[in-house]
Amino acid sequence: MKSTLLVSLLLILSFSIWAQPSISPEKIEVIEKLLSRKMSEESIPGLSIALVVEGKMVWSNGYGMADMENFVPAKRNTVYRTASVGKVLTATEAMRLVEEGKLDLDASIQQYCPEFPEKSWPITSRHLLGHTSGIRHYGGPDHEAELLSARHYDNIKDALEIFKEDTLLHQPGARYTYSTYGYNVLGCVMEGAAGIPFMQIMQKYLFGPAGMPHTQVDDPYLIIPGRAAGYRRNETGKLCNAFFVDMSNKIPAGGYLTTAEDLACFAAAFMNGELLSPESVALMLEPQRTLDGDTIPYGLGWGLFPGEDWYGEREAFHGGITPGVSTVLYLLPDRRFAVAILMNMEGISGRVGLAAKIAKIALELSTGEK
Repeated sequence: MKSTLLVSLLLILSFSIWAQPSISPEKIEVIEKLLSRKMSEESIPGLSIALVVEGKMVWSNGYGMADMENFVPAKRNTVYRTASVGKVLTATEAMRLVEEGKLDLDASIQQYCPEFPEKSWPITSRHLLGHTSGIRHYGGPDHEAELLSARHYDNIKDALEIFKEDTLLHQPGARYTYSTYGYNVLGCVMEGAAGIPFMQIMQKYLFGPAGMPHTQVDDPYLIIPGRAAGYRRNETGKLCNAFFVDMSNKIPAGGYLTTAEDLACFAAAFMNGELLSPESVALMLEPQRTLDGDTIPYGLGWGLFPGEDWYGEREAFHGGITPGVSTVLYLLPDRRFAVAILMNMEGISGRVGLAAKIAKIALELSTGEK
């Protein structure tokens, strides 16, 4: 009897191990060839990647060099800037505040952030999350200075001075105009709603619960173990160190550091319902509409492909480019699949398409072309 029970237990355990989500060595080999070709074609020094299958991180790795001057290889836990992929993190935490009843998506933002002056029309957090607020992005004669700012701001509210007196580009809700600065205002709104500093909110309620130990504010003056050096190409195409920037002028919009594994853990927690309710996740993944009823390619924090059906699946993504990095986080939420890719070279195009091709390989998807 005991031997029969033991055999049965071993069979159950072996089946449980076998049934865990995974990716085959053959598929990894194909993915690695795809990454190698991309890195070669665009002279990308270093890249880290992590995959989520059925809501579980199943594979991660690093390729190339995290630091070319010191011959440091890129690894699965190399630390990179998030760039605008960070907007997804900020948006997710904002929605948690909505669920707690601390933030009303449709209330005037001055209720939470009086430091941002009233404009010709009321602005809501829904406008900020979906890039329909009319608050400008980088632009005008100071575009380069704003993008490459070396000034340090001590807090979220001080950074509002860059743009808070500017006229809105349009009536909030009238159209989609992508705005990093809109997410700066969202950070101020979240501070007012939560009653604690922005980064305390993110660390306590998002990075901790999602299992993101390496994700933190991008402080250029701190010693960050495993931080990748960033690179660019100059006017003649020569590989150079990226320009120095202080990301404190846009922390909620993408001023974080992270790893591919941390982003994969976030994606898994997001899709598994560990961070938000199914209703909040669905709202974030629903294309927003303008006042005229036009569909826009963005939900609340996520880029979308409304009206397109590449694999017979819903897709959600966010990309990012800032000095020293190019990044992407790509989801097939109905399959609980995700791929996070971080590269220490700015200006790399085709990131979403690359991630979609990896999804096609990993899941053996047979429809659509990216």
